[in-house]
Amino acid sequence: MTEDLVGWMRRRLADQVRGLVAGDTPMVERITVADDLDPGLFGPGSVTWTIHADSSMFVGGLRALLLQTMHPLAMAGVAQHSNYRQDPMGRLVRTSAYVGATTYGTEDEARRAIAIVRQVHERVVGTASDGRPYAANDPHLLTWVHHTLVDSFLRAYRRYGAEPLGPGEADRYVAEMAVLAEAFGAEPAATSVASLREWFRDVRPELGATREARDATRFLLVPPLPLVTRPAFAVIASAAVGLLPRSVRRSLWIPTLPAADPLVVRPAARTLMRTLDWVMASAERPSDQAA
Repeated sequence: MTEDLVGWMRRRLADQVRGLVAGDTPMVERITVADDLDPGLFGPGSVTWTIHADSSMFVGGLRALLLQTMHPLAMAGVAQHSNYRQDPMGRLVRTSAYVGATTYGTEDEARRAIAIVRQVHERVVGTASDGRPYAANDPHLLTWVHHTLVDSFLRAYRRYGAEPLGPGEADRYVAEMAVLAEAFGAEPAATSVASLREWFRDVRPELGATREARDATRFLLVPPLPLVTRPAFAVIASAAVGLLPRSVRRSLWIPTLPAADPLVVRPAARTLMRTLDWVMASAERPSDQAA
């Protein structure tokens, strides 16, 4: 089951990494992995490399996409410009490709990946259902997406990662990732766990679940995947939902059984993550696959 899931994700990633938006814009065909001479944006000794090499990224990536639906302007861009219904896992895989390139690539390759995404974003403009204009390259929306990724990857690793992560290392991760936000043209990003939590408190009045958000959530949680991948994906999806704030789950109409998360979901997800780690390690290093 887990081998089938990893194999399928690898094939999807190989396809998507050549074209970031189901088009003809290549991001990276094969990453030249950063090293001590060219550490890229983070470098081999960074907390970012540790977290992003762990299979908990599967959970964190899906959790980030679910959380991102809560910003009406960000969701409007997805609803009006994304082909997620025709390619249900494409956005998750493209996010993985981008994270892989900016994490493990040389500085030139990381900045090239950023430039390609910004170029794609130039076309993602429009008007939300409430009449407000939006633009994907709006620094505030870029900051929202950045912080949802950082928060989700960090929470997923702290719950399901292979090794414990201390408070100092968590702060260091947030600070390291702020470099990526700056390179992307976002607003000044959080540089500690405390400032990240404060940012989410401040942005809360902007959030709300629209009809498009609930439609996307249902699709993300039950996508039309190959049968062999569905059991493993169900565990990942349940783990991602368990990491969402209770208010977000209520707003998105996600049914949950409170006792199921600690008693069933967490043990199953931890077992799956370690199995995925073993499967991926026995094949190729994550950095060689751009994710």
